[in-house]
Order: sequence, then structure tokens, then C-alpha cells
Amino acid sequence: MKTRVIAAVVLLPLLLLVVLALPKVFTAILFGAAGALAAYELLFATGLVKERRLIVYSAVSAFLMSIWSFTGQNQAFGTLLVVGTFAAFFGEMMASHIKLSFDKVSMCLVAALLVPYLLTSLVRIHVLALGRFYILIPFLMAFLPDTGAYFAGVKFGKHKLAPVISPKKTVEGVVGGAVSAIMGMLLYAFILSMCFDMRVNYLYAVIYGLASAVGSVFGDLSFSVIKRQTGIKDYGNLIPGHGGILDRFDSMMVVGPLAEVLVLLIPLAVK
Repeated sequence: MKTRVIAAVVLLPLLLLVVLALPKVFTAILFGAAGALAAYELLFATGLVKERRLIVYSAVSAFLMSIWSFTGQNQAFGTLLVVGTFAAFFGEMMASHIKLSFDKVSMCLVAALLVPYLLTSLVRIHVLALGRFYILIPFLMAFLPDTGAYFAGVKFGKHKLAPVISPKKTVEGVVGGAVSAIMGMLLYAFILSMCFDMRVNYLYAVIYGLASAVGSVFGDLSFSVIKRQTGIKDYGNLIPGHGGILDRFDSMMVVGPLAEVLVLLIPLAVK
């Protein structure tokens, strides 16, 4: 626990520095690199795919997905990225004289396109007109319910939520996470209103909190299923006490896109 706390104290300010203070292109580069590492973890660390070329294709595609998100989701660029990734993997399948299985190619496509698309929702939020205010929303939506669930689970947890997939998760923890998320989003809305003279909708803040409570648990359990099936404890050891990118950002894979949709449809705050 001590190592986990120290790592969070050191890395969180650095992450906030990149997304709030530096030019937005640095956020795209940061999450492009994170997407590439996530692709590696999902394929190699799990033992699902060992072929180096396939992992390299996946990592490159994941990085380019972040650049696509940063450049305004240009249709031609996006189509070329998808077609190029498809061609690379199926070309390998044909070159192997069908020895490379479709199962492996499908796993690579998930790592190369789906996972980075979900993760780089953060980049797409950041490039919006009020992106510097909105970018904190997915982080709050991911970390508030996680923190609230931990403390509520330790104090009140009795009923297991998914004992086979994640033995420590409890129904009481999920409820505590939802309360924490709602309170945190209401507070953030208040700060935006008082400190930045923005018009906020507190009902929307409650909706964001509820959505984050459901999304964070679903994302966490989704990637925990893969770990259970492949027999690994963590996806990596990149972040001391936290594991790999997928261990730390598993809930963000669902919460990030949820935040993107909510910001676009029912923005929490406007000028």
C-alpha cells in the first residue's frame, strides 16, 4: 500500500501537468504511448500473442489512434488507419500460409484499434473548446468511485459483487463509490461555477456520478476477466504498486468514452 500511495503522489501531479499546462499535443503523445503499452500488455503479458511483428503492428496502430483523435478525427486518416491495420494483420495471416490463426488476429485487432479508441477518448475530450475543464471529468469519474468503493468496502463490505472475477469487490463498495462519485461531481460543478464563472447543471453532475459508478466497475471487471482467464495477477509492473497501464486504466476504458458522450450530449458546464 505504501508503494502504491507514493507512486500515485509522484505520478498524478506529472499527469495533471501534461494535460493541464503543456500544449495539447503532449497529451496525444502521452496517451498514444499509453495505448501502445496497453496493446503490448494485452497481447504479450497475457501470453495470448507472442509474435513480435504482430505486437509491433498493434502498438503502432494504437499510437496512431491517439494522433487521429488529436487531429480532429479526420475521416480519411481514420479509414486509412483501420484499413492499414487490417491489411497488416491479414497479410501476416496469408504470408504464414494460414498457420497464423484468426483468433490471434482478432485479439490483435482489439489491442490495435478497440482498446486505444476507448483510451483516447481522453484526447478527444481534451481538444474540445473547453477541453481543459472537461479533461478532469473522466479522471474524476474513474478515480472517485474507485476510492469511495475501497473505503466503503473496507468499512461496510459484506456482500460479494463478483467473487470469481474480483473477490474484493462488494455491493456496499459499489454503493459507496456511487455516493463518492456524485458528491465529487457536484463539488467539481460548484468549483467551475464559483471559480471560473461557468454555467453548470447540478442534475447533470448527479447523472455523471451515477454513470461513473456503473462504468468504472464494468471496466474494472472486464479486464479482470481477461486476467483470470490467462492466469496473471497484473498486466505489468510499469507503475509501482499499481501494475501496468491496463491495471491502472481499466475502468477508464469505459468511463472515458462515457464521459465523452456525456460532455457532447449534456455538458456539465458551459461558458
